Amino acid sequence: MTQAKTPVILITDSVQEALAVTLRGCEELIPQDDWVKKLSRSETTGTPLRIKLGLDPTAPDIHIGHTVVLNKMRQLQDLGHTVIFLIGDFTTLIGDPSGRNSTRPPLSREQIEANAQTYYRQASMVLDPSRTEIRYNSEWGDALGSRGMIQLAARYTVARMMERNDFHDRFHAGTPISVHEFLYPLMQGYDSVALKSDLELGGTDQKFNLLVGRHLQAEYGQEPQCILTMPLLEGLDGIEKMSKSKNNYIGISEDANTMFAKVLSISDVLMWRWYTLLSFQSEAQIAVLKAEVAGGRNPKDAKVALAKEITTRFHSASAADAAEQDFINRSKEAASDEIAEISLSLGEGGAALGIGALLKSAGLAASSGEGNRLIDGGGVRVDSGVVSDKGLKLGAGTYVLQVGKRKFARVTLA
Repeated sequence: MTQAKTPVILITDSVQEALAVTLRGCEELIPQDDWVKKLSRSETTGTPLRIKLGLDPTAPDIHIGHTVVLNKMRQLQDLGHTVIFLIGDFTTLIGDPSGRNSTRPPLSREQIEANAQTYYRQASMVLDPSRTEIRYNSEWGDALGSRGMIQLAARYTVARMMERNDFHDRFHAGTPISVHEFLYPLMQGYDSVALKSDLELGGTDQKFNLLVGRHLQAEYGQEPQCILTMPLLEGLDGIEKMSKSKNNYIGISEDANTMFAKVLSISDVLMWRWYTLLSFQSEAQIAVLKAEVAGGRNPKDAKVALAKEITTRFHSASAADAAEQDFINRSKEAASDEIAEISLSLGEGGAALGIGALLKSAGLAASSGEGNRLIDGGGVRVDSGVVSDKGLKLGAGTYVLQVGKRKFARVTLA
């Protein structure tokens, strides 16, 4: 009796190109062979693949760190596939335990609805709205009911759930784990079943939840999705992941001048990382730019190009041009005055310095309190960007601080 031969997958140039787009900047693609098969089948049949990203509306605003996965969605969308922007209004009621060492307090329905109203509007600055499927997981989450939830829970074991690092660590540390937290990865996985997704994207911290989706799809007789994890973007300090709580972020709703100036404030090393994860330029174009800088071109030219691309995406080309001119004008103002050159040491262990203390140390404010009052009055700028957050902290690097129209200091933190 002859065995059936495994069909040979023909990898065309377009499939190779799609694979390269998928892999750009990613952390993991699991399993890559299955994704190639899906791409080949899609090309042969003309049926777009279904690509899913779920975000819980835990806060009203998105920063550019969140757009790393949105950028990947847009790249895949431009290849002709269907992208599903899933708003986790049901899963937010549970609270994502990923990376937590304590139970996350669930948000109220009112908070969730208020946050969800702004999520897609902001995501539409990256995705093509005309080719994006918008879904809310309350559609099937509410419909499951108690019986359905019990049947879903029967498809995954406690032993496998406890393999998850945060659950494992909390259990052995004697830190409480609420039973409802086990429901979160199950419901995120069930989202993939409900949407029949071919690929799910997420940050590296979501890997366990994405794998649960693969398992549950197999349990329900579906072809398991592939998973693509994207790295967490380092913030302005180049050390910690971008986060509002760490004051090292760029909000996508910030004004154009501030956004432009903040991009220019990052280090030359971090700039290339941001190019890979945030720019829509091809890898070939970035390689040419990188070679030019290595050959002697001023890296600031590359940074200005990145700042203009990002500012254009969230505002407009004219706003980006105006922001660049504003930066040039302020740089000229700084150059026309005698500007003090100051070197300061970071805190213990290289901890970033708060803006109030920094203004005091630079001689631009008599005290940290006065520095905070100047910030409240809109009179403080860092690298031409207006400082509105008194909790801002700056890490290693060189910054031009400005108070009012005539007080400047170029401060190097090390």
